[in-house]
Amino acid sequence: MNMDVAPRLGWWQQTWRLAAAAAVGIPIWLSVGVLLKGQSAETRSWFLTGDPLVALGCLTALVWRRRFPLAVAMTVAIASTASALATGAGLLALGSISTRRRPVEIGVVALANVTASQLAVGLYPVRDSPGSVWFQLAFPALTAGIAVAVGMAVGARRVEVRSLRDRAESAEREQAARAAQARALERNRIAREMHDVLAHRISLVAMQAGVLDHRGDLRAEENRVLVRGIAEGAHQALEELRDVLGVLRADPGHPEPPQPSLDAIPDLVADARTSGLDVTLTTTVTGTPSDVAGRTCYRVVQEGLTNAAKHAPGAHIHITLEGTPGDELDVSVHNSPATTEPAPRPASGFGLLGLTERVDLAGGKLDHHPTPDNGYVLTAQLPWPNPTHEKRT
Repeated sequence: MNMDVAPRLGWWQQTWRLAAAAAVGIPIWLSVGVLLKGQSAETRSWFLTGDPLVALGCLTALVWRRRFPLAVAMTVAIASTASALATGAGLLALGSISTRRRPVEIGVVALANVTASQLAVGLYPVRDSPGSVWFQLAFPALTAGIAVAVGMAVGARRVEVRSLRDRAESAEREQAARAAQARALERNRIAREMHDVLAHRISLVAMQAGVLDHRGDLRAEENRVLVRGIAEGAHQALEELRDVLGVLRADPGHPEPPQPSLDAIPDLVADARTSGLDVTLTTTVTGTPSDVAGRTCYRVVQEGLTNAAKHAPGAHIHITLEGTPGDELDVSVHNSPATTEPAPRPASGFGLLGLTERVDLAGGKLDHHPTPDNGYVLTAQLPWPNPTHEKRT
């Protein structure tokens, strides 16, 4: 934005300014008329016709003072030498250019106005009283100084208002950007929560349904176990989904339900075994890690089981947990090659990506890659500071 360009005026704002300029010139014009008694007809004729016409031209030129400030101000200053009624127009032009707060321009126009006032004295031959020379010089200089002061004050106010407006617009843009970022983060959070809740349960349900579809030699009791597992898994998925939706719809101050931790991993493994997965768990963890580390460890195991059920049906899954306070909490989920061809399933795209973000936020490292035996391993190292060190910190 150009700081030197003043805002355009409406018709009413333009009209009252020009009327005020004309009103300032009228008393001066009338006072000159009083002093012209007894003067020649030619002088009176110019006073009654030429002087007002010049003033009208100056007022008309002032309409373009904001587009061509210096040219209009100098034109009005020069024309006012032939018109006493144009004095107000000259002061308005001087005040208008002073709003730009450029000392050279202000000095040139102010000098032109004072000089024009001295030249205008010779236009009407009136008798000077003693001491009037000093008054004829001081009064124009004083009025020009007032016009400059008012114009500079108005210009400073415009700059301040424009600066406040720019700051307000910048603050609005920043607020809109923060709101958009918050919405994106909230969408990602919802996607992670939905993935954590649904992916594991639905994968187990799909695996059990696949067993029913491919195994025609199952006894009736085995079929009932699988069907019961599918029903229970679907029911648990709906319950957990309802819990997540309840948290998302609740007030910000509403407490969230308890989050899974390291102690819930044995139950997770038992649930996976019930669903038909071949899972073993080995843990040498001593102590209780922080809530963040425990919850992240749980999510790593959950994601490993989910991926093994989806991509390596029939594989053996071995989970290893190791860690002590003051060191690290290490978790590893390794699955052997699949024993049957996995059924094609749509990928959510949020599993390992969201898990990587979780581990990074916890200050840990995540790694996943195929193994030489055509299996797959998912590992994570999470910080586990010593509790006594945390208290000192």
